[in-house]
Amino acid sequence: MSRLLCAIGYLAALLVMQPVCAQTLRLAGDAWAPYADTSLVNGGLATDLIRTALARAGYTTEYEQVPWARGVLGLSDGRYDILIDAWYSEERTRIGQFSQPFLVNRLCFIKRKDSAISYAKLADLYAYPVAVVRGYAYSAEFDNDPNLKKVPVHSFSMSLRMLAAGRVQLAVEDEFAARFALSREPQELRDRVDFLTVPLSENNLHILVSLKIPDHAEIVDKFDHEIAAMKADGTYERLFRVHDL
Repeated sequence: MSRLLCAIGYLAALLVMQPVCAQTLRLAGDAWAPYADTSLVNGGLATDLIRTALARAGYTTEYEQVPWARGVLGLSDGRYDILIDAWYSEERTRIGQFSQPFLVNRLCFIKRKDSAISYAKLADLYAYPVAVVRGYAYSAEFDNDPNLKKVPVHSFSMSLRMLAAGRVQLAVEDEFAARFALSREPQELRDRVDFLTVPLSENNLHILVSLKIPDHAEIVDKFDHEIAAMKADGTYERLFRVHDL
């Protein structure tokens, strides 16, 4: 009996010494430089912040870059665990739990330089078609205003081309993302567009963790904790410098 007990104890010790496999989380998001793009250093600023925080929390991650609408659908049906770079909307709380904000986006309108459009309130823009990326949430006021002439498009690059061609009068995008996108466009296009001085809104950026994951609340809590720790120890600021922001 003593030998059997010793053997059991030995096996138990071996199991304790084995490393615990980290939970692998399936991340998804669309190309949105400079925040997320697989062609950028570490996948872009937001992707780098998110994966660093989750790694510090003990998770491994796999990232798939997909169109935004496909990412939202994939989160709702359990194909993905986390949607990165998500703006808050009440509708999305039905499929996932939002983290605390880890970045802030300043949304701006872009017009043609030869246009005299200006505004103080959204009602001032009712006469102008505005290109919006299909599946994006912008601000509650903007999203829910039925009088705005919103023209759904597949990407912000398409918005810029429609704007330059006169097919819409305005486009809307995060300021950093818009300036990054414009830096990759031909000089002729860059010379034809400009930003309105009044921003649409400032939106918080979150991760959205699928409600289909039993421990979604724990993942969110650990992510929030590590983002706060990264701000405290300098990692957060250092990653901004890595991405020249």
